[in-house]
Amino acid sequence: MQRIPGGAIKGQRAGEPIRDPAAGRFPPTIAILVGILFGPFRSHFRTMVTRMKPTSLLPGLLLVAVGAPILRADEGMWTFHNPPVKKLKAEYNFELDQKWLDHVRLSSVRLNSGGSGSFVSPNGLVLTNHHVASDSVQKLSSQAADLIHNGFHAKSLGEEMKCPDLELNVLVAMTDVTAQVKAAVGGESDPEKAAKAKRAAISKIEGDARQASGLRGDVVTLYRGGEYWLYQYKQYTDVRLVFAPEVEVGFFGGDPDNFTYPRYNLDYALFRVYENGNPAATPNYLKWKIDGLQEGDLVFTSGHPGSTERLRTYSQVEYLRDVARPRSLHILGRLADALNAYGAQGEEQRRQASDPLFGIENSRKAYSGVLSGLRDPELMARKKKAEDDLRTAITGNPELAKKVGDAFASIERIQTENAPFDEQRAYRRVLGTLAEQAIGIVRYVEETAKPNAERLPQFRDSSLDSTRLDLFSPAPIYAGLEEAMLRAGIELAMERLGPDDAFVQAVLNGESAATAAHKLVMGTKLADPAVRKALVDGGKDAIAKSQDPMIRLALIVDPMLRELIKKNESAQAALTDAAGRIAQARFEIYGNSVYPDATFTLRLAYGTVKGYPEDTTLVPWKTTFYGLYERYHAFDGRAPFSLPKRYLEREKALKLETPLNFVHTCDITGGNSGSPTLDRDGNLIGLVFDGNIQSLPNDLIYVNDADRALSVHCASIIESLRVVYGAESIVDELLNGKLAGS
Repeated sequence: MQRIPGGAIKGQRAGEPIRDPAAGRFPPTIAILVGILFGPFRSHFRTMVTRMKPTSLLPGLLLVAVGAPILRADEGMWTFHNPPVKKLKAEYNFELDQKWLDHVRLSSVRLNSGGSGSFVSPNGLVLTNHHVASDSVQKLSSQAADLIHNGFHAKSLGEEMKCPDLELNVLVAMTDVTAQVKAAVGGESDPEKAAKAKRAAISKIEGDARQASGLRGDVVTLYRGGEYWLYQYKQYTDVRLVFAPEVEVGFFGGDPDNFTYPRYNLDYALFRVYENGNPAATPNYLKWKIDGLQEGDLVFTSGHPGSTERLRTYSQVEYLRDVARPRSLHILGRLADALNAYGAQGEEQRRQASDPLFGIENSRKAYSGVLSGLRDPELMARKKKAEDDLRTAITGNPELAKKVGDAFASIERIQTENAPFDEQRAYRRVLGTLAEQAIGIVRYVEETAKPNAERLPQFRDSSLDSTRLDLFSPAPIYAGLEEAMLRAGIELAMERLGPDDAFVQAVLNGESAATAAHKLVMGTKLADPAVRKALVDGGKDAIAKSQDPMIRLALIVDPMLRELIKKNESAQAALTDAAGRIAQARFEIYGNSVYPDATFTLRLAYGTVKGYPEDTTLVPWKTTFYGLYERYHAFDGRAPFSLPKRYLEREKALKLETPLNFVHTCDITGGNSGSPTLDRDGNLIGLVFDGNIQSLPNDLIYVNDADRALSVHCASIIESLRVVYGAESIVDELLNGKLAGS
């Protein structure tokens, strides 16, 4: 996982965090993983995927509320409008006040590339993980300047590099709109009509909020329909890269060390947000504390966990175990083969493939761990007991039992009936940025001609700016990589759906997969953002007249995909009804004394700095630079245990006793990558970047035995910037808030 549970799938992972990968221009890895892990036709953020823990969402199926109300110590991903005040007082004698909450909330940021971050100076400086930043770093790289491999350091404001399509969001307001949404649905008994009324109400709330404030507004569903909240965000779209270390230290140990601990990673990077061409003023930012951290200390994380499945029904978990997860692993394996084959063609091809391959390999390892948990009889027995306990509570209340009715059986039936369409959604996909852009362009023109309430979520007015940012991104597109991915997707579809499938025949157009992919990629002009914009601006007439092969293909396959959307929406409506009945019962029994499932919205978690036993030994709470160099020498400097030349040259200048990484019990998952780790006073002490192998089942059920979140220690960031990179101006800004030259 690097790149996760602390993290993004490597940053996957608002109420509907996942957007249809064909709706706008995702980076290749994000689009691929969104589709594989979540299925298409979800929502507006391109989130949570290249850098985020796979959340194992079954395409087209809702989470439902099951589980006991008794929480284990340190469990919970708490909303900022319902923080665990009483639990913190009882367990840690800590008084959580509104001033603390507001400051931390306004200092926290969400990245549309998947993951979290925080303001760390009054001048718009943002800290996140290297693996969260690498999507942007890769797009700023070239054959002549490989910033992933060589790192990047802007020594002045003028050298800071503008990211082509990165957007950062800050949660500035939260409003309970439960009454408005439920009033719109009223007593409508038809599931599809009720779902339509709810969508219209949400669209109006988001649109009105945008018009009134100018802020992005997302209506977030919590407790499976128990509550609805309007979250309003300040958006930053002028984001510039300030610093990124070499991947050799950002992901030291590579895949062998992924999801393990002890770890020795400098997994951090720095951006800066700008407004009107100048560094943005960010008065809410986190102060650094680089010493004094001890085992047993209370710590917090403030980040954007992507999605959890702790509230699934038992039958849904069985489906994950038996069908959905094995299918995902099969797809990821084939895509990894395609990328490895492309990367083997030469050094430049390797560079182009490295970032998407990293995301896919990371997800394979994560899914393998999740699948092991799903196949653990003890864990499954705990899930079964949790559901049985809820059913008993419902049965014991005749009024609730009448409301719930056959909801559990309905979910199992709908899941079975919907399984063939899940298979089609998994494999009816044209992979690659160019194909996704083509479908995105076609849909943009069609959707924006409709009333706002009737559009797909990513094309509603509240999300349109973000969609356009992706769709017209000037990020580089590599024809060879596009061809390899498109061909792999076509071959997968042929293999699983058969050569007679209408989608397969449309994509092949009488050719082999290799020939079809080559002709489509070589014939399209969509790599030029000006061409994409001209098509969108030209509207339906320009689309109809276009002879671009990718656009012609999109016009043929999009109706097939929309038919799947329609079928999915019908299943979703029925599932919403059944899941909603269970959720309402759970909410009536337990209320908001427990936390809702993760939704890629801002959450607060807490825990303690703590090592753990493993096998016959003890694992320490921290690692140091001593361990980094020991591991380098133990493997004779062979990759992935190699180090950049500058680290070897400056080894003796470093304070090798400086803490490097540490572990704690904060409850995190994909999307938390880049989350700040805070002390009692709200000072920054670390940076979440991963979780250990024991934490993988936590998406299903919180264990809190040897599962741990991993953070980079702030002291190691300062030490590396100062001693290895000579970045004194950055250090001065981080420690003193002073902008160089000001």
